[in-house]
Amino acid sequence: MTLPALLYPPLLRAGDRMSLDEFLDRWNRMPELKFAELIDGTVYMPSPVYNAHMRRDNRIQLLCGYYAACTPGTDAGTNGTWLMPSGAAPQPDCSLYIMPEFGGRSSVKNGLTVGVPEFVSEICHSSRSYDLGPKLALYQSAAVNEYLAVLDEERRFEWRTLREGSFHLMEPDSGIYRSLIFPGLWIDEAAFWNDDSAALLQTLDQGIASPEHADFLKTLQLIK
Repeated sequence: MTLPALLYPPLLRAGDRMSLDEFLDRWNRMPELKFAELIDGTVYMPSPVYNAHMRRDNRIQLLCGYYAACTPGTDAGTNGTWLMPSGAAPQPDCSLYIMPEFGGRSSVKNGLTVGVPEFVSEICHSSRSYDLGPKLALYQSAAVNEYLAVLDEERRFEWRTLREGSFHLMEPDSGIYRSLIFPGLWIDEAAFWNDDSAALLQTLDQGIASPEHADFLKTLQLIK
């Protein structure tokens, strides 16, 4: 008996190994699929998002979006696919980046973002094993400048900054984390875990009013 020829390869499944081109080709034939990542040649398909993940993610998105609105030359995105030079295609929960016309490292091709964001954040709960494993290794090798891992179960931040090609943990200053790559991006960790959005925004406003942020705005304008 002659078996019918397969007209198309199988669609995406978690654990599949493939190239970026094959990943994008299969994904384009699955319009109903919203979340899938290619990390080190392996397909990851996240599980349903829990309530805690959704709420934590929303607060990081609020802060990054607000910062970008107050910092012309930067922009923020959520759950967008980044086509990185290594051939990986992660979907950070949140990314903050310098726009290409202001000296950033990204561009848009066929509707997808190509390049590397300066800052990414991941909410680590059900996805912890690869957020702090393959994804951390990817972000380091791709030269993401800062990576904020929000450890939901431990109620703790792990904010890493890139120095000489390796990630190093940052320490807060009196409970406030201050971004090095985005001056003025200040996050009050206690307010974050206390679900106090007003206090979070108050701290961020202080950062945006700082001399460091003013200097950063001048730098962006000079680059343009």
